[in-house]
Amino acid sequence: MAACRGGADGRKLGRVFRARTGYSVRVKSLADCRLYTFVDTAYLHGRAPELVAQQLCDGGSDLIQLRAKNSSSEEIRRLAEAILPVTRRAGVPLVINDHLALARTLGAEICHLGQEDFFDAGHQHVSELKVPGSDLMIGLSTHAPAQAQRALAAGADYIAIGPIFATGTKPTAQPVTLEYVRWAAAHVTGPWFAIGGVNLGTLDAVLAAGAQRICVVSAILNAPDIARACAEFRRRLP
Repeated sequence: MAACRGGADGRKLGRVFRARTGYSVRVKSLADCRLYTFVDTAYLHGRAPELVAQQLCDGGSDLIQLRAKNSSSEEIRRLAEAILPVTRRAGVPLVINDHLALARTLGAEICHLGQEDFFDAGHQHVSELKVPGSDLMIGLSTHAPAQAQRALAAGADYIAIGPIFATGTKPTAQPVTLEYVRWAAAHVTGPWFAIGGVNLGTLDAVLAAGAQRICVVSAILNAPDIARACAEFRRRLP
């Protein structure tokens, strides 16, 4: 089987962002991103989102996704506006989950969509979602090789592979197991991230199966020291 190529060749991002406050910073290239972390409202436990984002940046996170499944668009906007100054100062791309229009309005670097948000909504290629003058990138979730192939053919800038193991983040999702990781390692040449139940106890098995990029949610957000937990994951990545 031929290798599956994504819409990105790894050179995207890396652009200079000039904030309204006057500072300039170059965000990380997707090719250089290994640790993908989250500000997930289900795991904030009363903490300020910008504080959590800062701790993730301090710990070496390469990408941060804002995920707020039960929040309104206006609530997500306020969360993102609190987080963006933190990620921009650190040069860490911010990913907005699900809300494409909001990602565009805010000037976020990436929007992440599920299969149902993209294909079930009638889209065939990510170019349909991009507007002239915007360099917004699109990531897509996948749960099987056929979905990965379809997402990459649709020009996804990266794909998520999972959930690898059972996870409280998505308790009803069927684990795809390490076999899907092995398949991705053998067939996908574009950027992809293993997600779902990845923690310090399962990390070695995920890496041994061929993953080089991972997404971590609860194992970092539930840690007593977010920055330290983040740094430990980053240290163990290739």
